[in-house]
This record gives sequence, structure tokens and C-alpha cells, in this order.
Amino acid sequence: MESTLICVLLLLNTYINSGHSEDDDGVAKAVLTIHPNSSQIFSGESVTLRCVIQGGGVTDREYRWLTPSTDQCPQKEHECIISAAEFSHSGDYRCLGSHQQQDSKWSDAVRLTVTPLPKAALTVKPNHVFPGETVTLMCSVGSDSIWNYQWYKDRNDNVVSQSVRHTITGDTLTINGATVNEGPYWCQGERESRPTSSSISDPVTITVNALPEASVSVSPQGLLYSGETVSLQCVIPDYTDWMFLWFRENQQFPSQTSKSITFPITQTGQYRCEGKRRDHPRWSQPSEYVTISVTAFPKATLTVKPNPVFPGETVTLMCSVGSDSIWSYKWYKDRNDNVVSQSVRHTITGDTLTISRAAESVHGLYWCQGEIQSRSISSIISDPVTITLNALPVASVSVSPQGLLYSGETVSLQCVIPGYTDWRYYWYKNNQHFPDETSKVIDITIPITQTGQAGQYWCEGNRVSRPTSSQPSDPVTLTVKALPTASVKIVTPQGLLYPGETVTLQCDMSDYTGWTYRWFRHNHHLPSQTSKAIDITIPITLTGQVGQYRCVGRRRDRPQMSYRSSALPIIITDYQPKTTLTSDKEDVFTGDRVTLSCTVESPGWKFYWYRHRPDSTPVTTASRYSYTLSRVSVSDGGQYWCRAGRGDPVYYTLYSDPVQINITERPVAVLTLQPNWTQIFIRETVTMRCDIQGGGDTDWNYRWYKNSPVVISFNTKPEYRISPVYMSNSGSYTCEGVKGNKFSKTSDAVKLTVSDQPQPVLSISPQWLNPGDSVTLNCKVDKTSTGWRFSWYRAVPHRAGLPSLSDKSYSLQPLSDNGTSEDSYTLIPAGPTHTGGYVCRAGRGDPVYDTLYSEPQFLWSGDLQPSVSLTVLPNRTQHFTSKSLSLSCELKGNSTGWRLKRHTETAWLPECVSTWRSITESTCTITSLDTWYSGVFWCESGSGEYSNAVNITVNDGDVILESPVHPVTEGDSVPLTCTFRHQGTNPNPKTDFYKDGTLIKNETTGEMTIPTVSKSDEGFYKCKSDEGESPESWVTVRAPGSSTSVLVAVVVGLVVAGVLLVILLVLLVRYQNRKGSCFNRIFWPPQPQRTNQDPQQDQGSTQGQAPDTVYTCLHGDANIYDTINSSDNNDNDVAGASAAGPSHVTYAQIQLKKLAKKKKEKRNYPKDYPVYSEVKTGKATAAGPVDVTYAEVDLQKRAKAKKKRETATPPEPESVYSLVKPYTVPAAAGPVDVTYAEVDLQKKVKTKKKRATPPEADSVYSQLKPRSCPGP
Repeated sequence: MESTLICVLLLLNTYINSGHSEDDDGVAKAVLTIHPNSSQIFSGESVTLRCVIQGGGVTDREYRWLTPSTDQCPQKEHECIISAAEFSHSGDYRCLGSHQQQDSKWSDAVRLTVTPLPKAALTVKPNHVFPGETVTLMCSVGSDSIWNYQWYKDRNDNVVSQSVRHTITGDTLTINGATVNEGPYWCQGERESRPTSSSISDPVTITVNALPEASVSVSPQGLLYSGETVSLQCVIPDYTDWMFLWFRENQQFPSQTSKSITFPITQTGQYRCEGKRRDHPRWSQPSEYVTISVTAFPKATLTVKPNPVFPGETVTLMCSVGSDSIWSYKWYKDRNDNVVSQSVRHTITGDTLTISRAAESVHGLYWCQGEIQSRSISSIISDPVTITLNALPVASVSVSPQGLLYSGETVSLQCVIPGYTDWRYYWYKNNQHFPDETSKVIDITIPITQTGQAGQYWCEGNRVSRPTSSQPSDPVTLTVKALPTASVKIVTPQGLLYPGETVTLQCDMSDYTGWTYRWFRHNHHLPSQTSKAIDITIPITLTGQVGQYRCVGRRRDRPQMSYRSSALPIIITDYQPKTTLTSDKEDVFTGDRVTLSCTVESPGWKFYWYRHRPDSTPVTTASRYSYTLSRVSVSDGGQYWCRAGRGDPVYYTLYSDPVQINITERPVAVLTLQPNWTQIFIRETVTMRCDIQGGGDTDWNYRWYKNSPVVISFNTKPEYRISPVYMSNSGSYTCEGVKGNKFSKTSDAVKLTVSDQPQPVLSISPQWLNPGDSVTLNCKVDKTSTGWRFSWYRAVPHRAGLPSLSDKSYSLQPLSDNGTSEDSYTLIPAGPTHTGGYVCRAGRGDPVYDTLYSEPQFLWSGDLQPSVSLTVLPNRTQHFTSKSLSLSCELKGNSTGWRLKRHTETAWLPECVSTWRSITESTCTITSLDTWYSGVFWCESGSGEYSNAVNITVNDGDVILESPVHPVTEGDSVPLTCTFRHQGTNPNPKTDFYKDGTLIKNETTGEMTIPTVSKSDEGFYKCKSDEGESPESWVTVRAPGSSTSVLVAVVVGLVVAGVLLVILLVLLVRYQNRKGSCFNRIFWPPQPQRTNQDPQQDQGSTQGQAPDTVYTCLHGDANIYDTINSSDNNDNDVAGASAAGPSHVTYAQIQLKKLAKKKKEKRNYPKDYPVYSEVKTGKATAAGPVDVTYAEVDLQKRAKAKKKRETATPPEPESVYSLVKPYTVPAAAGPVDVTYAEVDLQKKVKTKKKRATPPEADSVYSQLKPRSCPGP
């Protein structure tokens, strides 16, 4: 019923909705809407037309548009957006929608009318303006007053803002102080209603007219002199009615307002004027400055023509004073008060003075001066002008060619008269005139035979123009030099000449270059020979003198020829030469250098070298007489020959005799360092040994090098010892052997690095004692050094006779007499007596070289000790900074002399410092904690005893964790509290507790409790909340009685274990006597012993084998069955075992219990009281393979039995079981054969029939030694 009603309502709703979008015929009609919803649109506005087809739920329609013009609306889209309307968009718009080829009806037409925006009108007053005036611009849009206005300048997008010069008020923009043309300016109206803005106005430019400019005229013009009066007139073009303002040096004349002013010439300075009037414009531009100055009297200027003058000429002097023609002139000579008057030789006409017939007297100083007689003014006298009377030009003779003259040459002489032309020349030789020689240049030929002086020549000149004659030249002496002489020499070959050789002759000149040559033999010219050197081939049959040769030279430059040379005779020797070969070494090493020398009796030879055979191809050819074999090898040995040759074609000598060269491998020097340590420390002893390998005999000397330079250049011993060695000895060392002039190969470099005395680093693992575990001390020296032997020490109170630390705070007691070669030392097992400080040192060499002592490291125990305990107040391990902390050594019994100690990561304080405000030596109170107080604290007695240690952490954060200071016992309840520095601000914060980084609990109280703590709860704890995060604290869990009672339990356990072992041995003896049986090994695994093997190899050797059975030898009447089975390698007790070497370990865990009293009833014991012992073997944790056997013996008191023993199997509680099972042994440094007995002692409590199993933690371990079984 309900569903039917819903369907009816839906159909009704669909019908109602479809009535708005469909006509009666059921076809949907499009509806066109416009935004903004107005048919009037202003140009530039954005218009959105939207076509909507309502009903039907169809969304993927396509649309068509009818617009005033094409492409105005995008087809297929339901929206048409016109971003900026234009007049072309005016018209009717219609749309329809289509879906699956079915169209809707067209929408009604919507008419869109685009109207232009109203335009702003801009007016300017005034326009034109003068500089400094105010301009007002007004903007209006129609008659409406609702418009706001925007102003633009220069660009129609550059808005004018309010400023000092621009004031905007409503429709008005005021521009103050216009100076130049501005604009253009625009304005535009804006408002909130449509249209929101008007069209921008037409631009308007503000024109600024220049002010009329004043100027000053001066009368009179020109130069002004003192005593005269000057008039100034102010001229302003255009406009009238001016009032004139006059200024001198920028200071106004208040009384001068007329157009012209007159003043004496003495008032010099700069003057200007400007105008002022009532009408527009009111001001003129000021005039430029006019400078009025008093001119000094002018100075006369004197000019002279010509100057200088020659004797007899006329001189004209002219005087002028500026450009004025009103001056008359006076003349002065030699002195400025000696007036020159009119005379026969001096003529004065206006401004000119003429001096006729210049002679020596014309020479001197001259002045002139101007006068204006009408004004009684004289000019300043002119500068003096000196009239110089010059001598006549002097003739000179030049000679060409210059320099030396040679016999037979032609010499040109030239008469040179400087400064003038058109001369007629006159020549003289030895003061005799050449009447026929009148030219400037004359030629003179020197005879070929003449040398020395060839005469003195001079000249003079005459001309028509001034000067008309010259001074005569100085005489020139011609000197003649002899020609150069040629000489002939033999170039090659030098020395003796042999038949068949070619001789090269050379013609040398004593001077000059550029020669060509002519050769003569026996004074007969050789026309084919024109070079400087010629070759003459001597026939093989000729000997003795074969000819005499001469030469002569010719050249283009001077001198052009030489004298002929003297004759050179050519003499030929009558035999062929032979070479001599020698060697500087005959027996050499590979790598050496050997030099062969080939000599011949004459020079100029080229040498040819041969090996093995003289008629073979030359090994090399050289112009030097020596041949060097560099870095020879064995293959370079053998016989060598040489011969020489010279000339072209080559003329050879005879071959030399052979020379034998023997080459052997060079011995090798080997440098070794003793001791052969890579790292050497200062004050050690180092010996270097140089051995020559392959050197034959031992007759060697030695050289030693450090970083290449020689350390010891010569040493007869092969060893070089440095004792003691220092850092300066560090370096790279080499050596070589020396035997005469032979050297071995240099050894390879051995690098010696000398370091400062090392200090080993001691580490203790673990550093916190776990009772029964072993503790390993590791001593590490520089990792690159070797050969150390290690000594181990325990830090004890200072004692005489023992080595001490540098600060004397502790003495060092050796742990062993001889030290160890291993760098580790193990305390097995480590107990409370082992707590304290430890130091190590290493030594090596002979004598022993020791390192420094290591820094002390400490082994601490958190367990309370019987003699003293360290208490902390507040009793927690974490503390806030700025809080107080008290630490006390609480003594027990008669223990005295305890002091409080502290150790941090950065420092070790041997005792409580005074700044802590110590109360006593065993109590320290820190009034204000800081983070650097974090560290381990303990008490230490004068005898070397140690208390428990406490690890204190001082946190500068806001959260700490309160946890137990001392180890807790299994089964105890352990509270953990998260404490906040600002506890009151958030009393109950949400707190998260973490163990070993893992979230274990969320609490809202800030506390959590471990109700029954177990060993698995041991670890690092911290807490975290919104206040912050605490540091981590370690919580130690001990088994019950494992703390201070361990020592007592061990002693008691050893006594009881001894008694039980005796009883067990007696039973075994009795059984062996009765049965005659025997066993091979007691508590021993059946597999053979292995040493120095990997644990995995040893483990793998037993895989896949059936367990071996070991039978024990039992003596006596009792029937005791003892079966020993080899344990499976996958036993959980043996997993992960490792050892440093093979070990055979046997553990016996013996559990003693008090047996409940039983009634006298018949026991079901096996015959002869059998005892069952199940033995398992396995591997213990060590550094190598370990064979371990455990025997767990459960002894219980037996009830008295009746005489008859034929009862059945005894009850289990009264049986004696010996269970030998694998156990983990602490890591050992080598093979260990150990047997441990674990004895479980419990308090004797009366119990009912059901016995309680003793806890495992009460076990006691004793060390047993394996022994052999006696024979039957």
C-alpha cells in the first residue's frame, strides 16, 4: 500500500513539472534567459544567454542558436557568452535543444539592444597659462551628479592620484604651479549602477606660454676706461605698463624703477633687470646678466720685418694698440726711455719706423707706445723686440760615397748652402780655384794605386736674391784605403789528405759580405768555379803536391773587388788511415752506461759503429767520436768495431781492432725492516737491513736514502740501526749496494711511520655485572700495529711498590704474571669481588717497549653488597636539573674508610668534589643538579672494596621515569612512575610506557606496576606524554637469592656436591665390582674430540647420526642403570652456541630434597636398588666447538625397605636420577675442559606426599674435573 502511494506521488510530481516545459502536444520548449536581465545592454558589457530545456532529465542535448549575425553564439552549447557587447550584437536571439534527433520547440525571441556609454566631457580653465599659475580641470557626464571621476595623464591608463601638485575634489582636478606644457589629460565617470562607467573623455592638453624675456643694452659699447659713465636700458618686447626692477650681483636697487639707469664706470659688476605689471602676464623673465667692468689701459704691440736681417738690408718696425686708429706712437731703443728720433737712417711715418742700411749697430732691443692726446691717455709700452743681424749662410762640402774611399773609386763632392737656392758655386783644391767647375756637384776619380790623402777641397756660393753670397765652406780631406785581401783555406778534410779524397777549398775575405768569387790554379782561371767553396777530387794515383790555388772577390757594394789571394799548395799523403777503438768499461751491470771512443789521426770524420761483425750494417752512425750505450741490457754485450769516413763520396778508414763488452744482470737490493712492524712508535729501536741479491761476492758497501736524499752515503755494514726512533725519522727509506763504480738496483721503498707513544683503549663487556656470567676485558692498540703482548691490571688504592696511574689516584695490581698474547682477558665467573677499575697496557720487542696505561674502565654491580651500600635520595635513577640529590655510603658492620666515587662519559672524578658541598667523605649532596652530573656513582673503601653502583641520569627536559635504583627480585611487584617537572599544571596526564622502544601500556594516572616481575621483564623503560619524553632506564631482574647470597650458596653447594659425588662414586664402584662392566668415559660425549674447528663444522659432523650411548662403569651389588645419550644438535639449550676453541665441559645439576616420611609399606624397588642416570651431551656457548655434559641428579631420602627386595619398580620420588643435559658456557678465549655441578639447595620443609619443585634460580654451580674410571 505504501509503495503504491509513493508511485502515485512521483507520477504527480512529474506531471506538474512537465507542465512548465512542455506544450499540450508533449514537445519540450526551450527557455532563453539573459544576464543581466535587461534588454538594454551598454557597449563593452558582458552578456550571458542561457538556453534551458526543463524536464525529462536529459543532460546531453545539443543546442542551436538564431542570432542577428552568424557565428555570434557557439552551436551545440547551451550558453552564449558575449564578453564585450558591440552595436552589431543588437537584435533577436532564439534557441532550441536536440536529443537523439528530436528537437525541442524554439524559445521565445529575446531582443538585445546595445546602447553606447555616456561620454565624459573635460574642460580646462585657464588655457593658455603662464608658468606658476594654477589650472582647473572639470569633468562631467550628462547632468547626473551621481558619478565619481577618474583622471588620467599622458596615457588613458595612467591614473592621476592625489599629490602636492594634484588636488582632486569631486569633479574637479586642480594643478598647482604649472611650468611646462602638460598632458594630455582625460577623465572618466564611474558609478555603481548600470552603466558602471562612462566613455573616456577627449584628451585635453595644457599649454604653458613662456613669459616675455627682458634684456639689457649698454651704452657706450666697447672698452670702457676709468672715469667714464655708462648707461643701461631694460628692454621687454610685447606688452606695456612695465615697472622695471634692477639688480646688481643679485641685489635689487630699490630706488631704480625706470627703464634706463646711468652710473660711473667705477661701479663694476653684473647687472640684470626684469619687469612687473598689473595685467596678465604679471611678470617677465629676468634678463641675462650683463658684466660692466673697467678695462685696463691697452698694451702696444710691436712687429719687425724682416727679422733677422743681413748686413745692408732695410728693417721696418710697426706699432699698434688694439683696433683703434686714434692712437699716435713713440719709439724706444735699448732702453724704454731712449726715444728714437727722426734721422738719416731712421724714418718715422704714422705707426711705422724704417731703418736703412742695416749694420752691426742695428742689433738691439726696440719698444713702442701709443698715445691719445685728446684724452691724455697713453697705452702700456710694448714688449721689447730684438732685431738680430744674421751672418751670411755657410757653405759645406758633402762626400759621396761616405766613409772610407778605396783605390780606383770615383768620388762625388757636393757644395751645400742651407736655407737658400739659385746659387752659383765656386770650387777649390788645396786653395787652387777650379775655373771650369761651377756646378753644385763635381766627380773626382781616385787612381787604383793611390792610398792615403788625396787633397783638400772647399766651395762657396753667390746669388742674386738676399743673401747674395755665402761664407766659404771648411776644407774636406779625401782619404783612400787599400782594397780587402782574399785568402784560400782547406775546409774539409782537415789535417792530412789521402789519395781518392775530395778536398773542399774556401775563399775568405778579410772584410765585407756579398762577394762573388774567381778561382785560379797555377794562375790559370777556372771559369766554372764561381762559389765561395769548391770541391777538388784527388785521383787515387796521385801523391805529393797536386797544385796551387788562388782566388779573388768581386761585389756590387763598396769595395767592389779585392786583391788576389796568395797561392795554397795541395799535398797528398801516401797511406790509408786506421781507427783505434777503446771502452771506458768492459764488465758492467744491466742499466749501466758504456761509452766507446773511436779515434783517428786527423779531424773531420764521421764514425761508424759495428757489433758482432765488422762487415754488417752499422749499429749507428755519428759525427761524434764516442758512442754511448745507455741503460744496457744483457743482449747489448759482445764485440764492437768502428771505422771513420769523410767526404762525399765517403772516404773510409780501415776498421779498428775489436773491443769485448761483458754485461751481467744488475744485483737487486732488498730492504727489510726489523722488526717488520707497519707501525713504529717513538723510542722504539728499528734496524734496516740491505741484502744484495744476485750480487755474487759480499764485497759490497751500502748507501741509505730517506725520501731520496742520502742519509748515509757510505757504509760497509748492511744494517742501519735507529735507536731510539723519533717522529723525525718517519719517511720512505731505500738502499743500494756500491762496489767500486758499480751500483746495485735501488731497493723498493720501505715506509717508516713513527707515531707518538700509543695509549691502548680498554673496554669491558658487560660493564654491569650479572652474577655467574663471565666478563671480558678487551685491550686495543693502534689497529695498524702488531706484535703486542698485553698486561692486565686491577685498580686498587694507592700502594707502595705497585705501578700507579699518572694522577696517583690508583695503584695497578697485575691480574697475571706474564700477561697474554691475546688482546682479551676473561673473568670466569665474575663475582662481586671483581667489581672495580681495570687498566691494560701492551708491550713488544726486546727490550720490551711499553705503551701508556689505558684509561681506567670499571666493572660495576647494581646488587647490594654485604659491607656497604649506596643509597640515593630521592630514591630514583632519573632526576631533574636544578633539583638536589644526596648520595650516601651506608656502612654495615665495622667497615670504614669509604669514599663516594663518580664516573661519567667525559670524566672520572676519584672522589666527591668540594663544590658539591660534601657533608662527609662518604656522603655528597648536590644542591643544584645539571646534566653533566649524569654518570655512575659507587662507594669505594681504602682496601679496594666496592659497593653497588647506581647509574644517575639528570634530565633537562620536563619528564623523568621513577624506576628502582637497585636490581629487583623475580616475583616482586615493581612500580614505574612518570614524573613531570610541572606536575601541578596537568595532574593526570595520559602516559604511554615503553619497554625496549615498544609501547607496553597506556595509563591516565602516570603510573604502572609490574605485579610479578620475571627475567623477561628486564630491559630499558621510558615514558611519554604530552609534556614530553623521559630518558630510558634499565631495570635489572635477579633470581631469588642470586644477589649477596650467591657466595654462601656456592660454598654450601660445593660441600654438599662433594659429599654426593663421593656417594655416587661408591655406588658406581660397587656396581662395577658386581657386574664386571665398565665404561669408557665418564660424563663424556661419545664423539671424538675436535680442536680448532668451526662450530658449524663440528655441529654438522653429527647431523644425521643416531645418538650414541655411553655406559658408565658401575661397581657394587646394586643394579644401577646409567645410560648417556648424545643430545640432538637442535636441542634448545644448545642453540646459537659458539666458542673461541674446542672445550669439553660437563655440568652436573644436583637437586636435593627432603623426603617425606613414609609408612612401612612394601616398596616396589627394582632388584638390587637400581639407580637411573640419564645423560645428554651438547654444545655450550663458546668461541669454538665445545663438548658439554650435564648431569642433573635428584637425590631423595629413601624409606626403609623390608628385607625382601623382589618388589616392583621403585616409586619415582625415591629414585636417584642423574640428568646430564646441555648448558650454555660463557665465551672462552681457548680450549677449556670444565665440569660444572649445579646443586639445587632448598630449605628443608615438611611436606605432604606431594613435593614442590624447587625454583631453578636456587641452583649452585661447582667446577668438577673429569677423571678416569678405575679398572675392575
